[in-house]
Parts: sequence; C-alpha cells; structure tokens
Amino acid sequence: MTYRGFLAELLMTECDDRARRLSRTEIEAAGFPREKSLRAFDFDANPNIDAAIDPHPRQVRVGQEGPAALLIGNSGTGKSHMPIALGTEAAMKGYRVTYVLATKLVNELVEAADEKQLNKTIARYGRVDLLCIDELGYMELDRRGAELLFQVLTEREEKNSVAIASNESFGGWTKTFTDPRLCAAIVDRLTFGGTIIETGTDSYRLASTRARAEQQAVG
Repeated sequence: MTYRGFLAELLMTECDDRARRLSRTEIEAAGFPREKSLRAFDFDANPNIDAAIDPHPRQVRVGQEGPAALLIGNSGTGKSHMPIALGTEAAMKGYRVTYVLATKLVNELVEAADEKQLNKTIARYGRVDLLCIDELGYMELDRRGAELLFQVLTEREEKNSVAIASNESFGGWTKTFTDPRLCAAIVDRLTFGGTIIETGTDSYRLASTRARAEQQAVG
C-alpha cells in the first residue's frame, strides 16, 4: 500500500469512528427510556405499520417540511416502540432527536412559564429535528397545559418533524384537550401533511405471552 493510500484509509477509518461517536451521542441526548429498533419490530404482526414506513430500506422521513407521524392504537400494539425506533434511526443519521412523555412535556412547559423561561423552553423543543411525544391521551390536560403544548406544535409547524403516540383516536382527544376548538386546532396542525398509522387494538405483547404459554403447555 502506498503512503497516500494508507493516509486515505486512515482518514476513512477516522471519519467512520467519528460518525459512530456522533450517533451514540445523539442517541444518548434523545432521552429514550429503553432501546428499540426497527429491526427488532415484528412488522408481520402489524402490517399497518409496515405499509406506512418508507421501504427499501425503511427510511426516517425527517425534513424541512416537518411531516408528522401519528401512531394511534391500544397498549401493546407497537405505538410506543415505533417513535423510539424511528428516533433512534434518525439519531444514527445525525439528526437531533428528543423523546418525551406528553405529561412530562406539559409539566415542564408549565414550570417554565411560571419561571419566565417559556420562550427559551419552546425554542429548545422547536430546534430539534425530530420530537417524539409518547403517551398522549392517557391524562386530561387543563386548558393552560393544552395551550402550552399547542405553542410547541405551532413552533415546529412546517419546520421540523414530530412523531406522536396516542392510545386515543382523534375523536377521543377531546378527553385530553377539553376545549373543543383547541383540540380541533391541534388535530389540524398534526394531520396536515402527516402520516396517520393505526396500530390496532390487538396487543402484540399479550399474543406473544399467550403463544409462549401454549408452547410451554405443549412441551
């Protein structure tokens, strides 16, 4: 190998190593509660999700147009797995990603408003390339909390991407956002140009548990 070839190979190795370190840093900064990946998801068990993700290979659509991915379904259907998995893929590509529970985000916004730090907090959530909001719909939000969440979504509109997982269909979001007009405005923001993925009602975890129990009984 020539000296120039050696330097070129050394440079490529260093670039690959830097890319791996960067992706690890981005994944750690995202705040994922656990490790989830697209490779570990059983797409055969839920073809609705498979059809909604870009194929060959499955791509993370994170761009300036700020598309939204809305995953709606019961517990155990993969709706929380996917935001983490999509966020991990995006972080591995160098995108800035933040994962947060809906109630935690709202509580943080309320505290920031009380401490006169709201604009700074909204700007921080607005800058990330992909914001993953999980468990929207599990708890009712008062008008103030809902309005603050609306401000975050408005800040990100047509700028950056958002992935939201909810156990409630849009018709049930009035339980979370008790103001009908505000609820309609939030749904309108998220659904315009977004991808709605209905993960279903049959729990994959429950089915897997039953299958293992049946196998053990047979064995």
